[in-house]
Amino acid sequence: MLVDNAEVGGKIMQVRCVDDEIVEIERSLTRRTGEESFDAQGGALLRGLHDHHLHLFSLAAALESTPCGPPEVERAEDLTARLAEATPQNGWLRGTGYFESVAGPLDRERLDALTPPLPVRIQHRSGAMWFLNSRALDALGLDQNSGNRELPEGLEVDERGRPTGRLFRADAWLRERLPATGPPDLAAVGALLARFGVTGITDATPSNGPDEMTRFRQAQMSGALPQRLRVMGGAALGMGAGTGGQKEERLSVDARKILLDEPALPSLDVLVEAIREAHMLGRGVAVHTVTRAEILFALAAIEVAGAHTGDRLEHASVAPPEAMDKIERLGIRVVTQPNFVAERGDAYQREVAEIDQPHLYKVKSWIDRAVPLALGTDAPFGHPDPWRAMRAAVHRETPSGARLGPEECVSPDMALALFDPERIRATGPGKALPGQGLRVLRPGDPADLVILRLPWSRARARLRAEDVRATICAGQIIYASGL
Repeated sequence: MLVDNAEVGGKIMQVRCVDDEIVEIERSLTRRTGEESFDAQGGALLRGLHDHHLHLFSLAAALESTPCGPPEVERAEDLTARLAEATPQNGWLRGTGYFESVAGPLDRERLDALTPPLPVRIQHRSGAMWFLNSRALDALGLDQNSGNRELPEGLEVDERGRPTGRLFRADAWLRERLPATGPPDLAAVGALLARFGVTGITDATPSNGPDEMTRFRQAQMSGALPQRLRVMGGAALGMGAGTGGQKEERLSVDARKILLDEPALPSLDVLVEAIREAHMLGRGVAVHTVTRAEILFALAAIEVAGAHTGDRLEHASVAPPEAMDKIERLGIRVVTQPNFVAERGDAYQREVAEIDQPHLYKVKSWIDRAVPLALGTDAPFGHPDPWRAMRAAVHRETPSGARLGPEECVSPDMALALFDPERIRATGPGKALPGQGLRVLRPGDPADLVILRLPWSRARARLRAEDVRATICAGQIIYASGL
């Protein structure tokens, strides 16, 4: 493939890709017989974006579900109207993104009053909890009079032993008992991410195992998922690849994902053993940390187990100075989501403890400390558009226009660089990528590219997904505007 008239490093160049690699970048190249070409029309040619933290199957399911939280749903009346118009699937309604600002805390009675006479399950925007109405509880055999003795640990009951309708961290249990629909189709997700310029993904779902790897491979082979994919998951994923050089396979195993929940943390010994087991298999660990207690607990365990070059913290939502000091000393990597400042910042200012607010979703502070840092969207729990996350990293504006942590702002060049596929993989402990700007394309780089409609000097002021003209992965066009 030949990309014509592309801005590379501020100059208009011709770029030739052979198979999945850039082989030539020159001011003028002659098109070869039969060679595919694409006219960039002076737009910037950049490395394809890598979303370092999202959840593919959950995103696919969310795209087929009813939005039940801000910004689409702001009031109880909006929720009732949305659910009344929703189309059931196998007799159920599925909602996502609920937040307490809509109608306050939900339980079965509150949900019964808001929902139609069907089994309804609504996921909290954190992904940690499902709300079930009475018909859903009955259909799952969870109601008080069902006689079911196989109750999940995460089922909340009141003082009478009656289910409240809240189900915590029980996704696997729930999937086994819902009407069989098969795994969600990833085609819509693959197309959506391609439109954003995403050529690589790290799926950070802790329950990923061999079955999910098979489904991911099938989705790639069918073309439904055209991006490169690194997969985190449990111990069953085994020994990892994808932590080496640039030319990785399109599907590779990444770190072992460990989910921490502050109300039910494991013992330190249990966590240390899980970390050591992953390290013995050549895998780092990726530890979910969204509270002060979780990040300090995770760091204590990694320090006892001994840090591995692939160890990373996911979210690091609250990162007080003592945690940052230890992360820097241990050489641990961080993947965070400043898009939550733009999506939820007003709620954080109301609800997060005052002592923690200065430490929310840091960006610049990690860079100043040379801590290897990358960004993800956490879709579907955050919006899947990485350009929104970049704008949030640059401006730190909440939905109301307030600024949360303005000292953590970074330049547009740095925000884009934090979605680089090599951002945390190719660097050693304690070493960030050189420079604060873009990595200029060079021969030998993977042919994973995004072509913008504008030169970078203009696009950097906007950081808009609408400016993506085309996306190329492994030398193949996977999205082109107007096609």
